[in-house]
Amino acid sequence: MKTFRSQVFLRAYEIMSGTGKAFAVCLSKAWQLYRLSKEMATKEEVCFTYEKKDGTLRKAYGTLKNVAQFVKGNGVQTPKVFNYWDLEAAAFRSFKVENFIAVVK
Repeated sequence: MKTFRSQVFLRAYEIMSGTGKAFAVCLSKAWQLYRLSKEMATKEEVCFTYEKKDGTLRKAYGTLKNVAQFVKGNGVQTPKVFNYWDLEAAAFRSFKVENFIAVVK
């Protein structure tokens, strides 16, 4: 079982390898992703933005609360992507961690 700090640092290294930015910047973004996942685990709806593969920005509404019944299989979590339950599409979605922009309040 990995601690939450090791997960944050693994994500920071993935962001650094994908973007080439300074490690301090990548670590800051990794902590933002950690706080996002904590918030999504406790709230019914969280709004955040990220960049899609085609370069457009996506404002997403998602959650991680009470979604265990929708999980199929035993997919392995990877620090390269962030998975969430999309409330608009009623399905799981994911994005690369280096494409995360911000949580919308």
